[in-house]
Amino acid sequence: MEKNVLLSVHDLVVKFRVRGRILTAIRGISLDILENESIAIVGESGSGKSVFTKTFAGMLDANGFIESGDIIFDDEALADTTVPLNSQTRAMITRAERGLNASSPLEFGAKTWQALQALEQEKQERASLSAEEAEAMEAEISDLVFQRTELFNQKQTLDPKKEKAQIREAENRLKSLDQQIRALQDGRKQKIARRKQEAAADHAWQQELQRRKQALESQYHQEIAGSATEAQQARNTVLAKEIVLSIGRYSPVKRRRALKGLLDALKQAMREGRDLSDEAVRNAVFDPVTFRVRYLDETPEKLHGTCVLNLAHIKDPTDWTQIRGKRIATVFQDPMTSLNPIITIGKQITSIILKHQNCSEVEARKRALELMKKVGIPNAENRFDDYPFQYSGGMRQRIVIAIALSCQPKILICDEPTTALDVTIQAQILKLLKDLQKEFNYTIVFITHDLGVVANVADRVAVMYAGQIVEYGTVEEVFYDPRHPYTWALLSSLPQLAKKDTVLYSITGTPPSLYNKIVGDPFAPRNPYCMKIDTLKEPPMFQVSETHFAKTWLEDPRAPKVKKPEIIENINEKLVEAFNI
Repeated sequence: MEKNVLLSVHDLVVKFRVRGRILTAIRGISLDILENESIAIVGESGSGKSVFTKTFAGMLDANGFIESGDIIFDDEALADTTVPLNSQTRAMITRAERGLNASSPLEFGAKTWQALQALEQEKQERASLSAEEAEAMEAEISDLVFQRTELFNQKQTLDPKKEKAQIREAENRLKSLDQQIRALQDGRKQKIARRKQEAAADHAWQQELQRRKQALESQYHQEIAGSATEAQQARNTVLAKEIVLSIGRYSPVKRRRALKGLLDALKQAMREGRDLSDEAVRNAVFDPVTFRVRYLDETPEKLHGTCVLNLAHIKDPTDWTQIRGKRIATVFQDPMTSLNPIITIGKQITSIILKHQNCSEVEARKRALELMKKVGIPNAENRFDDYPFQYSGGMRQRIVIAIALSCQPKILICDEPTTALDVTIQAQILKLLKDLQKEFNYTIVFITHDLGVVANVADRVAVMYAGQIVEYGTVEEVFYDPRHPYTWALLSSLPQLAKKDTVLYSITGTPPSLYNKIVGDPFAPRNPYCMKIDTLKEPPMFQVSETHFAKTWLEDPRAPKVKKPEIIENINEKLVEAFNI
């Protein structure tokens, strides 16, 4: 039976601000996660596994941000939205409709407005730097600033008594970097000043520019002088209701602010001539302010709609409280840091139930005890008021799982949940997660380095490297018929595949710096099968089968046929023997 897509990620790019530079941790990932499946995300440390899952749990660090892309969460319970049709709501609809009708004539002058913007851009570039020049200069200065910061931090670690020569050398290099930075900054200022003088001195160009601008402005004012058509008014009536549906959950102050933000955004979209009858365009216009709720129908008492939950664009913390924990939960790798040491186990479970579910403390306690029994806590009634230090590591992890499942989430993110546990307890926890999945019908997203865990737990596998998914497919496809050289290398590194008296395989080199723009295949410098094109052009995602994809030029029909490493030949039998699959 074909499973529905629960979470759909499209072209996701995630960046971090680190020491004055931008680090691109996730580089254009696209992946569909299905209902009730177990998908494992594997790769070396620093490949972006945890960052990727944090984006759809709303847990990115403060210096991280989603630059582009979509994360569409298909949850009918959260998507269904109603707003009461009271006097305040009707007043908001009227205000929104008036604002939209007043802005609608701007659509008639969209082409002329775009021509005016192009003229202004021409003027700016003539009197300053082009976008390409400005970007190149900024990149050069940023690189030197980063070098200076790193060198200064290194100098601070030197011993003034024993390493005077190194300190002097560092100070001289710092002075040299300061001079280079100032020279580049001064050169940029001088170049801009020279361009301004040249533009100001070109009177013929100035006059022609002014003539064109006046003609376009006159034409623009004539085009937008009319009023909204009947078709626009009908569209605006629906748009006004969608605005109210989208902001109805906010407090009065936040609602007024969001209303103004959406009216401004829609006015700008009309000015630019964007097609507001297109669903994707409407979603994109709403996203910077709040996610859009599509109008469906209404009764005399309420408006009814359904929202497009794009987790990449959720801005309000209160929206995340409806998703994080309630619909998407996480089990972290260290249970001791996941639990509060000074609050009892029972209190930690019931507090989550009370926060997200409408029930009394008595009912919350009853549900907590049921969960404790389900996750295998013996004598749960007597252990309810114990503190975390009174539990073993495996028991603590069971409690973390109970907390994560307390609101019956749709997605359970398991971020290396067995790393801190011994081998026998690992097997118990993995079995527990799979057994509970059958009962609660959640999707498991498993982050791990342990390919043995993957083989026993996952239905599908996504292999990550340098912030990208380089191969994904079913477990059988990725383990028994891997296509990407990085997947070959990961499988070859399994100690269970090594023969007696042979050296364990290890991947040479290190992953690329994510501060820099990566040209070609990011695995190319470490790839023993590297071709020239790998160093020049990034490979597309090639389809191997209906469910199997690999991002490597080796899958191109023009590529030479390469045999995978001998150690992973006939890997099926070896894995069955090693992991008891």
